[in-house]
Amino acid sequence: MPKTKLVILLIAALLLSIAIYMFTFTGAKLDYVLPRRGFKVLAMLLVSFGIAYSSIVFQTITANRILTPSIMGFDSFFLLLQSLIVFWYGDRTFQVLGSEWNFVLSVSLMMVFAVVMYFAVFKRESKGLYTLLLVGLLIGTLFKSGASFIMLLIDPNEFSIIQNAMFASFERINLKILGIAAVILVATMLYGIRYFKQLDVLSLGREHAISLGVNYHKVVRANLIFISIMVAVSTALVGPITFLGLLVANLTYELVKKNNHALLVFTCCLLTSVTVIGAQYLVEHLFNLTTTVSIIINFVGGIYFIYLLLKSNKV
Repeated sequence: MPKTKLVILLIAALLLSIAIYMFTFTGAKLDYVLPRRGFKVLAMLLVSFGIAYSSIVFQTITANRILTPSIMGFDSFFLLLQSLIVFWYGDRTFQVLGSEWNFVLSVSLMMVFAVVMYFAVFKRESKGLYTLLLVGLLIGTLFKSGASFIMLLIDPNEFSIIQNAMFASFERINLKILGIAAVILVATMLYGIRYFKQLDVLSLGREHAISLGVNYHKVVRANLIFISIMVAVSTALVGPITFLGLLVANLTYELVKKNNHALLVFTCCLLTSVTVIGAQYLVEHLFNLTTTVSIIINFVGGIYFIYLLLKSNKV
C-alpha cells in the first residue's frame, strides 16, 4: 500500500474513532458528557503518542522487535512506589498526597531511577546496552517482588487503592496533571525528532552506524532519556499498559516496510491512538466499565507476543 494512502486511511480511522467515541450514547446531558469525553480523548492521544514513539525508538536502539521499554522496570517501579505510598499513609493517601503530587513524585522518581541506571550501567563498550537491559530486567523483577510483599502487609481495605494503580484507566484523569503531561510529552517528542535521521542509520546496526559517522553512544543515551520521560509520564498519568507498545510497533512494521523513523513513528502514533480509543469504547459501552483498557490490550498483546515468539522460532 502506498505510504501516503496508508497515512490518510489511518488519519481517517482516527477521526472516525474519535467521532464515534465522542457522539454515541451521549444521552441528554451533552454539556457534561462531551467535555468529559474530550479530556479523555486528549489523555488517550497523549499516552498513545508517548508509548508509540518510545516503543519504535527503543526497538531501533536494541535491534529487537520483541522488547519494549517495560523491560527496563518502569512499570514495576511505579507499582512499588504506589505500594509504598499506600503502606505509609494507609487510607489517608488521597488526603495527604493528592493526585498532582503523586504524579510529580512518580515521574520524578522514575526519572531519577532511569538516569542513575543509564549512567551507572550503560558504558561505551559494545555490550553496554545489553548489560543495561539485563540489569533493568533483574531490577524490574526485584521491584515487582517488593510490591507483592508490601501488598501482603497492608490492610485488605487499602489494597483497592493499589489495585486501581495496577491497571491503566482513563476514568480518573486530572485536568491539571493532563496539562503538565501534555507540555512534557510534546516538548520531549519535538526535541527527539531531530534524531530521526540518525536513528534511520542506527537501524542498520551498531557497527554500520558508527562507520557512517553516527555518534552511537550519544544518540542512544539521549534517546533512552527521551524514552524514560515519555514512559514515566504516560505510566504516572494513567497506569501501566505492558503489551501496548509491542502490539502497535509490530503492526506498524507490517504496514511500513522501510526504516524511515519519521514515517514509522507517525504511523505508529495514529495506529496506537485508534487502538486505545477503540479499547476504551469497548470498556465503556460493551463491558460497562467492568474491566479496564489495559486488561483488554494486554490480553490481545499477550496473544500477539506468543505469535511473534512462535514466528521467530520458525525463522
